[in-house]
Amino acid sequence: MELVVKMVFEILSYTSILLIVVMGLAVVISMMGVFNIAHSEFVLLGAYVVYIFEVWSFPIWLGILFAPFFVGYIGFLIEKVIIRRLYDNAIIGILATYALAIVIRETVRALLEGQAYSVATSYGGSFKAFGLYFSIWQSVIIILTVVMIASCYLIFTRTSVGLKVRGALDNPMLSRSSGILTTQLYSYVFAFGSALAGLAGALVVPLYGISADLGLLFLVQSFLSVMLGGVGGFIGPIFGGGVIGSSLSVFQWVRDLSGLDQFIAPVFVDVTVFAAALIVVKYRPNGIFSSKS
Repeated sequence: MELVVKMVFEILSYTSILLIVVMGLAVVISMMGVFNIAHSEFVLLGAYVVYIFEVWSFPIWLGILFAPFFVGYIGFLIEKVIIRRLYDNAIIGILATYALAIVIRETVRALLEGQAYSVATSYGGSFKAFGLYFSIWQSVIIILTVVMIASCYLIFTRTSVGLKVRGALDNPMLSRSSGILTTQLYSYVFAFGSALAGLAGALVVPLYGISADLGLLFLVQSFLSVMLGGVGGFIGPIFGGGVIGSSLSVFQWVRDLSGLDQFIAPVFVDVTVFAAALIVVKYRPNGIFSSKS
């Protein structure tokens, strides 16, 4: 029983980070039709902000608060300078954001001098509950993820801003004719999605440390989560992220507990989950949680 509780906690912890990344990506893809390959590098930027705050001897919590605003502003500028010109050509958009991802990643690599660093947090201890010890920081991540999902859902379904966003998603031309400034709305939405990625990076860096390749850990998982859940909505990708994140964690636990870790490399778990997800997407191209074409 104790092992099951511990396993569930670890699954929730990993999946929570993936869900925050997926939330931002889902909004950008669903509303704007932009497959932003650089989204995972916004995770890296959020982590780098926290690292800089630690280097400058500022409180880590201050860096975590600042990271989503900084990364969101960077996303806002990128949308105005680059993304806005690519809405009519999805292929060029993918190539452009791929190039942008390389620029961001290699810039951070140069700033880090090619090294990997750990980032300490004052909440790095553990607490005891039900006779088991749980990581304080992982618990904070789980709680914040639940709060963010609930907040985003309420914003998109219960506010006038959410109504405009959903209107622009369903019918951009009709929205513009109704007086909605879709161009300005796209900038804010892209910035919001970028901010969520920055928040995810800020939260994950105490667990994984920082290196230039940090964002790559979430690149395939996040895009596959959106495709599995279904493009065109908010709830579908969240469920998709839950499926991908929990599957990766469960398979990893099975691999370790069964003693097969000596024979099966960790990457095999990723390949197995991704292959299964791709098969589902093959026969359900709109996503398993979406009926929208």
